[in-house]
Amino acid sequence: MSCPICGAPSVRKFRPFCSRRCADIDLARWLKGAYSIPTDESPEQDETPPQAAGEDGGLH
Repeated sequence: MSCPICGAPSVRKFRPFCSRRCADIDLARWLKGAYSIPTDESPEQDETPPQAAGEDGGLH
């Protein structure tokens, strides 16, 4: 198996990557949101609507 970042042969310790550097590059891409799955939903559909006053079950 080759490293998905640079194409070098993978190393068991860092599998599927060849080194800590390539593993860190992949992690940084995940954290920055470079990997995503496109959808037809708008961002507003993902958000939970805020609760109106008095809907918190009486806890203040």
